[in-house]
Amino acid sequence: MKFYQIAGACLAACTALTTAAVVPAEPIEKRATSTTSRVADAACTNGPNTRACWKNGYSIATDFDQKFPTTGVTVTQNLEITNGTCNPDGHGSRLCLLINGQYPGPTIRATWGDMLSITVKNSMQDNGTSLHWHGVRQYHSPGSDGVNGITECPLAPGQTRTYTFQVTQYGSSWFHAHFSSQYGDGVIGPIVFDGPASANYDEDLGPYVLNEWYYQTSYQINAIASVNLGNGGPPPNADNMLINGTNKNANGGGSYNQVKITSGKKYRLRLINMSVDNYIRVSLDGHAMQVMTTDFIPCKPFSVNSLLLGIGQRYDVVINANQTAGNYWFRANVANDCLSGNNFYGRAIWSYNSVTPSTPTTSANTQDSVCLEPSQAAPYWVQPVPSGSFASSIDALDVGLTKAQVVPNGNAIIVWAINTSSINVAWDHPTIQYVMEGNTSYPTQFNVVPTVNEGAWNYVVVQMLPNNPPVPHPFHLHGHDFFLLGQGSGTFSAGSASLNFATPPRRDTATVPGGGWLAIAFNSNNPGTWLMHCHIAWHVSEGLGVQFLESPSQITLPDQSQFDSQCSAWNNYYQTAYWKKDDSGI
Repeated sequence: MKFYQIAGACLAACTALTTAAVVPAEPIEKRATSTTSRVADAACTNGPNTRACWKNGYSIATDFDQKFPTTGVTVTQNLEITNGTCNPDGHGSRLCLLINGQYPGPTIRATWGDMLSITVKNSMQDNGTSLHWHGVRQYHSPGSDGVNGITECPLAPGQTRTYTFQVTQYGSSWFHAHFSSQYGDGVIGPIVFDGPASANYDEDLGPYVLNEWYYQTSYQINAIASVNLGNGGPPPNADNMLINGTNKNANGGGSYNQVKITSGKKYRLRLINMSVDNYIRVSLDGHAMQVMTTDFIPCKPFSVNSLLLGIGQRYDVVINANQTAGNYWFRANVANDCLSGNNFYGRAIWSYNSVTPSTPTTSANTQDSVCLEPSQAAPYWVQPVPSGSFASSIDALDVGLTKAQVVPNGNAIIVWAINTSSINVAWDHPTIQYVMEGNTSYPTQFNVVPTVNEGAWNYVVVQMLPNNPPVPHPFHLHGHDFFLLGQGSGTFSAGSASLNFATPPRRDTATVPGGGWLAIAFNSNNPGTWLMHCHIAWHVSEGLGVQFLESPSQITLPDQSQFDSQCSAWNNYYQTAYWKKDDSGI
């Protein structure tokens, strides 16, 4: 991508919780049989001491894959992407891509059950784009997933499109461009879907955006990373870490993010890692964090002193302002144990209201040093995964490096691959267009993997091959979340691996350990063309992804006229485009 022209107790507090069968609001394929089928009494309302409650019989006990409300409300938002400059840490201005003139982009906020209608205008020079709503299930709306080359053609400069989908989940997430490594230059923003919660709190502090910052553009770093990979080296370190879009730099310029809290209150904080390359470990000096969601999934609350976020991961946490009034450092450090690299560190100042804000002198909490998701993150809903057919039904995806031709200019370059194939999508002929045409002759480089039949379980093991760089990969699945059955080092063995089928964590992004494996399961309950990829921008640019084709005959196809119009505009533009596709395209 180039653009150099210019610029628990809570449930008891509910009025009543009764045992009843969860009846779907509409026919919906069930992910699993949940043993938590209680729903809130209609009189149970959401408040500081009853966050488990919601409204109209919905509560934290409602698994939103089995039942979700329909509010009848449509929330509209307009997003315009432009070339510009920004200077988030005071180091100096550089070329950026801005959304509505700001970096990061504006927060998209809606309520569980709403419809979202988001109109995106591409006012950039020499850049196509598509916007992906990270972690959003897109139930019955796969054409709005926002992945060019899979669910749409890129949006050409000067063009506008509207993404429409229902909010069937609740929690915190983000949106970002899915056009090469474009999002690293600014095409990002937070998402908040209001709904019930598994822990109580007084105030919602909103999204807390975490990401690294480079003084070169994302395209420049991507090019350097590709060359380094071919020579067996790591990508360049980032220059700084940003917290909610700001930080001081190594020379002392810039400014810290500042947060004010009141003694005795509990605060909800929505942590989101929007990086392109770095795992980030966060903590607030002297304070524990009570975790209540993993990605979009409510979990049984548990406390930690620090928390690791892979790229694309989110945690909603509650912080209790119960310490001595003072100024405290909030720390966001690159996770060196995950082989991430940064030349500086992220800091913010949290101050109690009764003191004057000043530079803290506090000491860091004890930090974990394991590059894995917290194993204690059990979903709030009890959902065991069937294990009987696991060993005989595993879809093994082997991750390694290969010398493959993945770009139109014919150069053979060393790239990341799955089962020796690097994904390379066609911007002018997306996968969903094949479905619309009834064409099943998918090119090998599309890396299309059929799922099992609707209602059955997919078991996937992503295995890092030996003799490859031992870097961990944060894998993200579109159109679904998944159950994290296990992770381990070395070569996976179904007979000896330690797997959790009874209470597995559930999320949409999880780590394949360097030199190890990740085992996940998801139910075929959402027909569509769904990308699964490493969320390190350089790696997916270099081909590290597959796409699951789920029940093509049952896919809710996008509006034909809108689809054709967008592709026609793109194809007309691309004939004379200055910059041509030179990577996987996603």
